[in-house]
Amino acid sequence: MQKNDLKALIGEIYENLLERIEAEEEPTKGQVVTYLQDAMEIVSDINDKDIDSIEHAKASFKNSYKELMKQSLNSYKSTNQKFGELAERNQEAIEKCSSQHIDIDSLSSMFDEIQSHMIEEVKKANEVIADLTQKVKILEETSNLDPLTKVFNRRALSAYLADVCSNKGVPYAMHVIMLDIDNFKTINDKYGHLTGDKILIFISNVLRKTLRDGDKIFRYGGEEFTVVINRNTDEQCELIANRLLNLVSSNKLIYMGERISVTASIGVTKLKSGDTPDSLLSRADKALYMSKRNGKNMVSKACE
Repeated sequence: MQKNDLKALIGEIYENLLERIEAEEEPTKGQVVTYLQDAMEIVSDINDKDIDSIEHAKASFKNSYKELMKQSLNSYKSTNQKFGELAERNQEAIEKCSSQHIDIDSLSSMFDEIQSHMIEEVKKANEVIADLTQKVKILEETSNLDPLTKVFNRRALSAYLADVCSNKGVPYAMHVIMLDIDNFKTINDKYGHLTGDKILIFISNVLRKTLRDGDKIFRYGGEEFTVVINRNTDEQCELIANRLLNLVSSNKLIYMGERISVTASIGVTKLKSGDTPDSLLSRADKALYMSKRNGKNMVSKACE
């Protein structure tokens, strides 16, 4: 890794750590240790010769979604404080109504003023919500990372495959693996979406730890992942797919003391001359469908 890349990574880690400490009311040493351990794992996974890997790490530390959440929280606190002040004034008006001598004109003026302030605060809150919504939309449209699993997203996959398919003479074998979690909707319905999120993170971690740095991992959408394998024979790719299948099914997740069995179905295909991103993904998807149709928890190869 170049010196400038290393310095930039250290800078990202340092700035992000300070922001996290600042965001906590009572930060602890344990939180710092946990963050540094996560940072060490990200840096350890970097392939020094792969610029995508380096940029992926930088993007992981920047974490723009966290900044938007902080803005939203600060805005909520400000609006909540304003409504608290208005509630106090409203209580004062009510107490005046309890006195023997009621000044109707004074009370009407006070309630009109309170209502005017409340309308103004609601308007400001709506403007902030609209602004943050737009920022999130822009961020999602321009980011190459899936915010939950921290692997590349579908947008990045489209760009990567477009580049690969436009290069008519790819000098090595390239395979695409599509992996879909079995019965994911049933798991979500039974255990809740938080458990579903944890399973998606678990799958992404299995993929990261099993595959080489030069291979690319993408969250295709929902519970589906796409992996691009470079420089492997058909037999090697099939072995990799079966290894992923076994690693997923052999790990048991624990939720509230209950073991959750997770399996996946996999489809495999190979880049052919004349392929477009759509034709390549379509073959992989058909192979995945074969695995689903034939009983799930298995690997199927696309018919040539």
